[in-house]
Amino acid sequence: MNVKRVYRLYTEEGLAVRRRKRKRLVRDRAAEPRLVRANQEWAMNFIVDGLANDRVVRILSVVDAFTRECLALEADTSLGSGRVTRVLEQLIDQRGLPENVRSDNGPEFTSRRMLGNPPSDR
Repeated sequence: MNVKRVYRLYTEEGLAVRRRKRKRLVRDRAAEPRLVRANQEWAMNFIVDGLANDRVVRILSVVDAFTRECLALEADTSLGSGRVTRVLEQLIDQRGLPENVRSDNGPEFTSRRMLGNPPSDR
């Protein structure tokens, strides 16, 4: 018997069809740290766009998560991990070291150059 047919026959007879509710997985939400001031957390990511001549442009954006201020935009056809570390070092010289830097697991952010040379306190 088809579910739709059973439903139709039940409704024709005036009977109530009991539908089972789907059990949902309940997970505890991870406690996100509260942002209370500027320069506490920076978020960085790449924006990718194509040009009319079929070339790809990549833009590194670094944003302060509390103030939503764009700290850096670095655009080029190729942005390697060396260039990313240079931009971050310039920002640290200008604004100081943030407590946390949030990014995805892209190859530029997980390279040996990025992970091996943490900037010193300035």
